[in-house]
Amino acid sequence: MARKPKRKEKQVIGLLGVGLDNQDGHKRFTQSESMVLVGGSAETHERMQDTAIRFEEGLKRRGKRLQDATVEETVDLLHKAHES
Repeated sequence: MARKPKRKEKQVIGLLGVGLDNQDGHKRFTQSESMVLVGGSAETHERMQDTAIRFEEGLKRRGKRLQDATVEETVDLLHKAHES
């Protein structure tokens, strides 16, 4: 009798931020522990960087790595980081 594979809990292993408003031709790229940010104008890329920093700080306050956070926690932290 074949065994059914165990279902793994959904997990976020990384986040990707993409800015689409670049008009100056400059290629912007930032990588953090859990995020990769690409593109965007200088202003947009800076906002994405600020959000990434606040997101990472939120994870640290909870004593977690991204891989240890639930999908719901990740979404919640991302919303809070973006609102600040």
